[in-house]
Amino acid sequence: MSVDVVMIGGGNMGAALLGGMIASGRFPPASLAVVERIDERREELTEMFPGVLIAAELPSASGAVIAVKPDGVGDAVRGAVAAGATRILSIAAGVTLAALDAAAGPGVAVVRAMPNTPALVGKGASAIAGGAAAGDADLDWATGILGSVGIVERLDEPLLDAFTGVAGSGPAYVFLFAEALTSAAVAEGLPADVAERVVAQLLIGSATLLDRDRDATRLRVNVTSPGGTTAAGLARFEAAGFESIVADVVRAATRRSRELG
Repeated sequence: MSVDVVMIGGGNMGAALLGGMIASGRFPPASLAVVERIDERREELTEMFPGVLIAAELPSASGAVIAVKPDGVGDAVRGAVAAGATRILSIAAGVTLAALDAAAGPGVAVVRAMPNTPALVGKGASAIAGGAAAGDADLDWATGILGSVGIVERLDEPLLDAFTGVAGSGPAYVFLFAEALTSAAVAEGLPADVAERVVAQLLIGSATLLDRDRDATRLRVNVTSPGGTTAAGLARFEAAGFESIVADVVRAATRRSRELG
């Protein structure tokens, strides 16, 4: 049996991509397969994705998504090519296009991607870069897969490190801020369960406004009355060098991404 796309690795991100692909309507379940070596996980995937081929070994496929740990990418790429794949999309962190091209061999289009964890809820931000044999049609193919769980940006490979420093690591920055804001609310007397609900809704609502307006500066100005409570809070951020701290955080994450990949 041959399929259009085989997902090599049935972990959380692989499953999220698969679910998004099916929900988009562009990938019929019968055209998809997942390779997962763990028996219990295969059983879970079978229940999650009726009609999708769930297998322990690679089936024949024209395209493959590599969703395994970085140290297993080379073998996964070589196996996919041996099974007939002419297009490879890798979502493994730190594995360069040069390494992917070398594993795939000549004539195989490889695309390197950096997705982030909000893809698990269909709100991801991914960046892609194409290898030596990848053309516009191959990038369109990769965009179709990753676009089923969020937005996709096409970048030159060196810029993937900066993308990682902002969007790849960014969810952790947001979660750290949520933790700090919740703790501060509790310190001011709010019950912990109330603080958790309010902070979560605050972030959801604010992100929704930002997604609608795409103008963070104007939104901030609109909510900041001169001499008011928001102005008092923002003044403390400014005094602490908030913008400089954020710049240092992104710079450190970007630098580490360069070191790893």
